[in-house]
Amino acid sequence: MKVALGGTFDPVHDGHRALFRRAFELGDATVGLTSDDLAPKTRREDRYVRPYDQRHRDLDAELARLADEYDRDYEIRKIDDPTGFAPEPQFDAIVVSPETETGGKRINEIRRDDGVEPLDIEVVDHVYAEDDEIISSTRIVRGEIDEHGALTPDRTGRDAPGETDAETASDAADASAVGGPEAEADDA
Repeated sequence: MKVALGGTFDPVHDGHRALFRRAFELGDATVGLTSDDLAPKTRREDRYVRPYDQRHRDLDAELARLADEYDRDYEIRKIDDPTGFAPEPQFDAIVVSPETETGGKRINEIRRDDGVEPLDIEVVDHVYAEDDEIISSTRIVRGEIDEHGALTPDRTGRDAPGETDAETASDAADASAVGGPEAEADDA
């Protein structure tokens, strides 16, 4: 079975690992990683998102370990729009979280309109932190929890490189969009 899933994965945490594990239980996985342009548009909260090449490196390391554990293959593909490559006919299933289930249904509408069989939608439940709140990248970046959901009361959040208290994450994103040091690297 060929399985699709996607996200920003900044940083990778146990909730993402649950998605990856389910994908590898089902088959070989193609993981979409949001481009530098798309990543900030997918955030519910305005925050700094690391550049694509850094996120790709960390995602690749995580997937390599899990793919080996499940004896599966994987591929990482850059996605520039919310549906990514999932409408392509070679996929059998998509792994989603409860928040992204609607996106999976939208992908199936596109597939039906294109005369392609709909995907099996596999919804993976949230993973909860020790405070019984959902583990999320935003909470990790804020310094509330670590990637496993342990509370980190003595840790401060992650700012954009060079960001001061007066700057916002969107200011840093604007700087990277004009080709600064955070500009997107090639996908090779």
